[in-house]
Amino acid sequence: MKIDLKKESLERFVTPAAAVFLFEGEEPSGSAALLDRASGGLVTELLKAGDFKGKLYATALLYTGKALPARRLILVGLGKRKEVTLDRIRGAFAAAAREARRLDVKDFAASMDVGLPEEMPERIAAAAVEGVLLGLYRYLPYKTVDREEFRELKSFTIVEADGARGKAVRKAAAEAEAVSRAVCFVRDLVSAPGNEMTPDRMAKEAKKMAAGRKLAVKVFGEPDLRKLGMNALLGVARGSNEPPRLIAVEHRGGKRGAAPVVLVGKGITFDSGGISLKPAENMGEMKDDMAGGAAVLGVLQAAADIGLPLNVVGLVPAVENLPDGKAYRPGDVLTTFSGQTVEIMSTDAEGRLILADALAYARKHYRPTALIDMATLTGACVVALGDLGTGLFGTDADLNARIRAAAAATGELVWEMPLWDDYVELIKSDVADWKNTGGRSGGAITAALFLKQFAGEGPWAHLDIAGAAWLKKDRPWTPKGASGIGVRLLVEVLKQWSAPT
Repeated sequence: MKIDLKKESLERFVTPAAAVFLFEGEEPSGSAALLDRASGGLVTELLKAGDFKGKLYATALLYTGKALPARRLILVGLGKRKEVTLDRIRGAFAAAAREARRLDVKDFAASMDVGLPEEMPERIAAAAVEGVLLGLYRYLPYKTVDREEFRELKSFTIVEADGARGKAVRKAAAEAEAVSRAVCFVRDLVSAPGNEMTPDRMAKEAKKMAAGRKLAVKVFGEPDLRKLGMNALLGVARGSNEPPRLIAVEHRGGKRGAAPVVLVGKGITFDSGGISLKPAENMGEMKDDMAGGAAVLGVLQAAADIGLPLNVVGLVPAVENLPDGKAYRPGDVLTTFSGQTVEIMSTDAEGRLILADALAYARKHYRPTALIDMATLTGACVVALGDLGTGLFGTDADLNARIRAAAAATGELVWEMPLWDDYVELIKSDVADWKNTGGRSGGAITAALFLKQFAGEGPWAHLDIAGAAWLKKDRPWTPKGASGIGVRLLVEVLKQWSAPT
């Protein structure tokens, strides 16, 4: 889908459909008022009839006849003015885009004047582009029957009459497009079935993504991992015929030699639980256990596309966790990359093992200015924060504050959780340095504390996305399934990191 910007007034713009936005219980404002006047009061007439009230995400369709160059008007409700947010604007533009797709038009247009003078047009433009691209997302590679029913829009045009303001709008829209396409890339990776998205395939997708971009990719195979001593990662991989990979992607946008921000993402391409086998019900969803790793690849794609002036490294340990005669067992002891030993209490607590090796490697090899990992790590975090919340654990107040600020800016729900040292006793082993589970109580905390032992000295944050990575039902601008959570959040963190002070 193409995103375009035209210097024109919406009431003079020729398009199959123009979207306008109205507040609940109010007269038309912004571009809605403009088109209402130009059409001789078509919008006002509909409001007076009571057929449209402007309720949040409600839509209505008006055919304009010859009253406007736009053949159709798609009316979308923004709800009550005092309750409007950028997140709701994303949802409203997503609703407009889905209605345009339902109508089988190939293009629709909108102005960024939605009747909110206090909001900068470029912020509206970014929210609009995100809403359209993310709200229209569908995963269709395996659909073969009645494919003609899956209509697609060809383009969305932002119409802006003010040339000077148009430059800022264009820049914001282009950046939002790059980040949104990275989110969709991640959704594709996470949605792919486990028989296709193997560790090797994930590595190939990383190389494919990096081709044509200023990104350097290195893939470590099994012999490399053995030389490095990544025995925790290799231990998890033993039960699968699919060989493990460690994927390293580098964006060198900052000064040569400057310490990078390193992102580490859990890449369990399918998690059966191993010998500690999961219940059969819903096991198919465990193809999403690489969502953290996929998100890291998405962040690197976006960093390259928007030209972040910062050195960023993404590390993805990619492994499949299956039971087999060679699989690791409860009671085994693994010696990690850092030299610390771990007693295996459950083979279904495998994500923290592969992250332990990757975090220790990141700290030693890259000496990062900040280290952030992202993982679908614990069901305990889902119990605590639900299906939409991301748990934040960290050792550095400034880094945690940056992540919270990015969450507020992007609308991704993040809640800071404690890292109480009192709970470290729960993960100490009688036969090794550590054990890989600390019991049911405080499971998200003890998992984060386990990772802390391998993250080394320096700012570190852990994002537990176990709930938010896969949605059970549609959200206003996120269809059910893979959400692509974390990409917009971490890109915002990196943008603020690289912003001039």
